[in-house]
Amino acid sequence: MQARVASMEDMKEARLGAPGQGGGRVFPTGMLKVFLGFLLLGVGLSAAGMYMARHTLAAAAPAIFRPCLGASASAEPQPLDGLERWTRPPSRARHAMTDEELLWRASFAPRVRPYPFPRVPKVAFMFLTRGPLPLAPLWERFFRGHEGRYSVYVHALPSYRANFTKDSVFYHRQIPSKVAEWGQMTMCDAERRLLANALLDISNEWFVLVSESCIPIFDFNTTYDYFQNSSQSFVMVFDDPGPYGRGRYNYNMTPEVEIEQWRKGSQWFEVDRDLAIEIIRDTRYYPKFKEFCRPHCYVDEHYFPTMLTIEAPQSLANRSVTWVDWSRGGAHPATFGRGDITEEFLRRVQTGRTCLYNNQNSTTCFLFARKFAPSALQPLLVLAPTVLGYG
Repeated sequence: MQARVASMEDMKEARLGAPGQGGGRVFPTGMLKVFLGFLLLGVGLSAAGMYMARHTLAAAAPAIFRPCLGASASAEPQPLDGLERWTRPPSRARHAMTDEELLWRASFAPRVRPYPFPRVPKVAFMFLTRGPLPLAPLWERFFRGHEGRYSVYVHALPSYRANFTKDSVFYHRQIPSKVAEWGQMTMCDAERRLLANALLDISNEWFVLVSESCIPIFDFNTTYDYFQNSSQSFVMVFDDPGPYGRGRYNYNMTPEVEIEQWRKGSQWFEVDRDLAIEIIRDTRYYPKFKEFCRPHCYVDEHYFPTMLTIEAPQSLANRSVTWVDWSRGGAHPATFGRGDITEEFLRRVQTGRTCLYNNQNSTTCFLFARKFAPSALQPLLVLAPTVLGYG
């Protein structure tokens, strides 16, 4: 019985380790604590080393891989912070916005005046054309030396691609466009598109619509001062009781537009920033004109004059600053070529009439003139320095 118990104890000692035998010796408690301390320290140092290595590599990665990415990676524009994101004008006229997005974005208007940053008001020149600008060299002379006080926007057929050089004021100034047809709402869409693109530059204060056949008939300073000192915007508006005025009215326009409010005017206008926003934000009159003013009702002659007369009559000078010659009769104004351009002719266009300017009589009524053929360019370039005052 004792032998069996001994054998059981022997087995227990063999498992737990008997005192005096090296293989089963109990590890001293102090040494165990020291060992565990070194173990924990090693694990901690390893983790810290891995963390620092990972973040150092991440920070260095752009510099390591930049040569492979090329110059475009380093030239990538940084996002604008603070007020600059609202005040810096787009570097190019091209963008990916739809018309709906563009009109919405352009309708933003500050409610607090004055502006909390240095702002030089600019004139936005909006060229509505089918394609080339044959009189561009004349406009280049007009703009020369006045950088920072004007902006240029070109609405042409979507298929047209301009080839202006980098030193031209027209370089990269063609906005996203759609086909515009005379007498159709698409023409007013093009004009609203030009206004909306120009409104994206917060410094643009005056907006002038011109065509590829237009020329400036005064120097830039005279033109700029004329707009800066004007108390009203220049939109031709008149009430024509005949067949080409009220005769084009459709009674389906009511109640938004009554026949007594129906107006006619020139397509070529100049408006200030407040009226430009009024035009592009309109959703009340636009659907009526689009549906019920179709040839023989020509919407580009009636939409803006009627809408602005209803909404802001006190802001309108009721005349245009773009001169045309209707004296030859016909459905279209006269076109001027090389043989028409003389010093006498240009002086007559500049000061050949009297008009109201800020409620006073003035002989400076028009700042632009049309329609000039491409053949008129060379004599205009010769006479521009002496007669028109720029060159």
